[in-house]
Amino acid sequence: HGSWGGHADVEAIFLTQDAYYKFTLNKEDYEEWKDEQKALKKSLNKDKDEKEEEEKEEEDKEIEPIKIELEGLFDRKIRLTIHSSALSDFVINNDATEMYYLAHFEKDHDLWKTEFKDKKTKIVTKLGGWSGHIELDSDEKNLFYSKSGGITKLDVASGKPKQVIISSEMNINSNAERTYMFEHAWRQVREKFYVEDLHGVDWDLMKTEYAKFLPHINNGFDFSEMLSELLGELNASHTGSSYRTGSTNGDQTAVFGCYFDESYAGNGLKISEIMDKSPLTKTSDKITDGTIILAIDGVNIKKGDNYYALLNRKVGKRVLLSLQGPNDDKWDQVVKPISTWSENSLAYERWIKNCEKSVDELSDGKLGYVHIKGMNSSSFRDLFDRALGQLHKKEALIIDTRFNGGGWLHDDLATFLSGKMYMEFVPRGQNNMGGEPIWKWQKASCVLMSEGNYSDAHLFPYTYKALGIGKLIGMPVPGTGTAVWWETMVDGKTVFGIPQIGMRSVDEGYLVENHELQPDIEVNNEYSKFINGQDQQLAAAVKEMMK
Repeated sequence: HGSWGGHADVEAIFLTQDAYYKFTLNKEDYEEWKDEQKALKKSLNKDKDEKEEEEKEEEDKEIEPIKIELEGLFDRKIRLTIHSSALSDFVINNDATEMYYLAHFEKDHDLWKTEFKDKKTKIVTKLGGWSGHIELDSDEKNLFYSKSGGITKLDVASGKPKQVIISSEMNINSNAERTYMFEHAWRQVREKFYVEDLHGVDWDLMKTEYAKFLPHINNGFDFSEMLSELLGELNASHTGSSYRTGSTNGDQTAVFGCYFDESYAGNGLKISEIMDKSPLTKTSDKITDGTIILAIDGVNIKKGDNYYALLNRKVGKRVLLSLQGPNDDKWDQVVKPISTWSENSLAYERWIKNCEKSVDELSDGKLGYVHIKGMNSSSFRDLFDRALGQLHKKEALIIDTRFNGGGWLHDDLATFLSGKMYMEFVPRGQNNMGGEPIWKWQKASCVLMSEGNYSDAHLFPYTYKALGIGKLIGMPVPGTGTAVWWETMVDGKTVFGIPQIGMRSVDEGYLVENHELQPDIEVNNEYSKFINGQDQQLAAAVKEMMK
């Protein structure tokens, strides 16, 4: 999973042997133990009014120090969950006989319950949304949990949930709030920035100079822009501010997962290429490259018309297209267009397939190609799967990191690609059966990088070069090697960043931030060639690895 963590469990450690003993009793023995405790208490208080004694005990009760039996402490550790999961929160009742927890295995969270003595685990209710917090009330009769921004109350006895309705008003002095957020961001940067001298910037002066704009700002967008300018004075990566606001009613233009011929001068929209998995081909294979969309939902598209309004809020909905094929045959077809986000994913897959095809053709099938989309778990698993799966017989790998926005994966990638065989497998005298380390790539590789690499996509090629694994090919990468703290401020919409952790070269002692990383082989993709599908950097990588 590339150091991004897998699923989580709830574990308990028992501070005393007595607590551990009580918890590990089965249901019958536990009930017998409780009866023994009641009988013992009754015999000790047989001459006293029980209720009166309990009230007196409550009044006289003093807070006792927590008792910890250190000997054997770590032998008293127990896993409480029966399955690892994407776990957001949990709560255990006072008797430690039941546990409720929020976890999801599919799309949304579910509320689960484990009865320790009965050794039963089940779903109490499916939430149909995301949840992050759970609590029992003091009587343990009701359970409260967050659900998609709201609060739900669950009756423990019946297991029935009920939404908690909250209605409130708050008057906000927006000018005062922005002034506070400005002061807060300025102070946070002063205390958290990764070097104490703040890159030599007079931060007190910057506060004075930029505070002058506050009386003239009356909206979140302008405030965020001003805050970005202030943070930009630091000349550091991972800074800046954004203002996030959304509308459930906002425009959303649907698309078809295809490219249109921009040189076409007639009426309608002429398709130049249909992407794999496009909705245009899901219901029929009749639509092909060269087909013209004449009308959308009965509205004719004339030459030069802006047709986007015809697709507003149509994602996933049935849309009627009037079409004309390359042979001038006409027909109507219903399709369900997709979002621009989904189309971007199709375009990315198209680019990857083209890169794979180019590498295969240029190397006569000897080299493998993998693009690292992000420095995250899914990208690591994709590399692991492909390199040790369908590409395991290739003689070398091209690891493409271009356009990667970062994350945290540099050491995992470098470790995986630095495998060197130290022992061969020889079952019954058979040779060439591989060897250890079996879970690493043992052959040659190189890394493609470009000006678009950012953050950990800078740190990975730096690591790769520092460890001498292989060559870097492409263009210099800006020095953006810091770890960031992104903070959402009190308005819930304004976000700003502080680079908190810097990286320093062990050998030469320089800070990686603002230190440009040079490739071993510099290759610039010329614009005129790149837009026509010629990737000079990829070709250079193939040429180098074929040596």
